[in-house]
Amino acid sequence: MEEKERIVTMGGNPLTLLGREIKVGEKAPDCVLIDNDLAPVRLSSFWGQPCIISSVPSLDTPVCDLETKRFDAEVARFDFEVTMLTISMDLPFAQKRWCGATGTGNSRTLSDHREAAFGMAYGVLIKELRLLARALFVADNQGVVCYTQLVREISQEPDYDAVLAAVTKIGRR
Repeated sequence: MEEKERIVTMGGNPLTLLGREIKVGEKAPDCVLIDNDLAPVRLSSFWGQPCIISSVPSLDTPVCDLETKRFDAEVARFDFEVTMLTISMDLPFAQKRWCGATGTGNSRTLSDHREAAFGMAYGVLIKELRLLARALFVADNQGVVCYTQLVREISQEPDYDAVLAAVTKIGRR
């Protein structure tokens, strides 16, 4: 198992990421996650249109809440179909509660709590916390990774504009 030390921090304290780093041009790894109704969902079932995959530590934190709501609003502005997924280690019950409380409807939340399969496959599992690092991946219609962003300080927001520009670029192909 690959370990990458001092790649991300939380409150300035270095953390270790587990799993292999995903690179642009690679096929996005497939894994099974759990949806809000406790049903298993293959990540590959979302290929077929541009897809933003947002990995967050927990929807019950202010930055993750803000980020997820922002992307939920942003994907509605595209003039082409875009899938927006937010993946965390939160239990599906917590994700469902969060979705109901926020009224988000343009994105889906998926849980990696059972096996951390996504965290390991995408290299974003935080060893010390068993949470996911803040990261974004954009995949094209065939599930090929076209953009990645790992937020170095997980308490910070991502570069939204860069993610949206990457989606726009592949959506216009």
